[in-house]
Amino acid sequence: MSTITIIGAGQSGLQLGIGLLDNGYDVTIVSDRTPDQIAAGRVSSSQCMFGSALAREAALGLDFWSKECPPVEGVGFAVPGPDGTPAFSWSSRLDLPAQSVDQRVKMPKFMDEFTRRGGTLVLDSADLDDLEKYSSTSDLVIVAAGKGEIAKLFSRDDIRSVHTAPARALALTYVTGMTPRTPYSSVAFNLIPGVGEYFVFPALTTSGPCEIMVMEGIPGGPMDCWSDITSPDEHLARAKWVVDTFTPWESERSAGIELTDPNGTLAGRFTPAVRHPVATLPSGAPVLGMADVVVLNDPITGQGSNNASKCAASYLASILEHGDAPFDATFMQDTFERYWDYAKYVVDWTNALLSPPPEHVLALLGGAAADNRITRRFVNGFDDPRDFFNWFMDPALAASEYLTPVAS
Repeated sequence: MSTITIIGAGQSGLQLGIGLLDNGYDVTIVSDRTPDQIAAGRVSSSQCMFGSALAREAALGLDFWSKECPPVEGVGFAVPGPDGTPAFSWSSRLDLPAQSVDQRVKMPKFMDEFTRRGGTLVLDSADLDDLEKYSSTSDLVIVAAGKGEIAKLFSRDDIRSVHTAPARALALTYVTGMTPRTPYSSVAFNLIPGVGEYFVFPALTTSGPCEIMVMEGIPGGPMDCWSDITSPDEHLARAKWVVDTFTPWESERSAGIELTDPNGTLAGRFTPAVRHPVATLPSGAPVLGMADVVVLNDPITGQGSNNASKCAASYLASILEHGDAPFDATFMQDTFERYWDYAKYVVDWTNALLSPPPEHVLALLGGAAADNRITRRFVNGFDDPRDFFNWFMDPALAASEYLTPVAS
């Protein structure tokens, strides 16, 4: 069997590595941190994973938290009116529950499982020279580390990329003490036009169940307010201010919140981009990028870890079907294009939600409160965003499906 090296021990790299091990491949994963360092570090994402992504993990025997992690059973949506109460709000259940497991819990377990199944874990901050070394000893090198110098090997695809600057100022806050939503647990998605978005949902962190507050401020606006924060306590106070100011209907639930731990906060911004999937090393050897390395979305649609899981499953299928043939640049490009057949819909939908909503979208979201067909379809689109292109993304289809009264 082939020898494969994966740079990066995140969702996509570890899931792919474990899948390859189960099929007899010789797999090495290179990580710049130990499991203990990850567990003791800062939070890195919100990672709410929906049913079909979780199923891909479960198929590999990686369903370790179904009993321990609080389920996300639905999605609620609200837009404020001029009086500080929602102009409209609604919610609907997911067909399959979602789940968010802090990567400080998840990745160490996946790393242990990878080595338990026979994989080789190398602790190293891989640089260009290391890539050359791995390419000379491996049949295939995959870069699954979305940050750092080696990620810059993958050039921006100007045709498939829309953004040239960050679309949102981002902040994460992991908290305890929040009153649960009723009658079922859900993502509370709050859209504040001209300001940004606030969503919050239950999760599992290093100390047990929690809620993750995700805030996305339009750059230069009032929710772009994190650059002067100097401590975790200041971050928590600012998060409470955002809730009280822009989504006061959420204030009562958040009145008694506390940080899960001093590392339970994160703030920053990045530019969403699609990158060319094949990079050529100085030696001429090609390497393949995956997941966030080549398709980096804003988290407004909660697709990051879902994309990573689906990319890993897609790449695994391509590798298995390729057999013993050489893993050349043509194979790498074809492998990415197979994944892009799915990911392009996620990119377009995410970019659409980052823009001011068009009239037909406002009509759909406003009308959803009185039409549970719309709410159910919208909510379950988070699991498979391709369906949005059958109705939500097209004014004519939206009108024919939901906005034009049906003749009696």
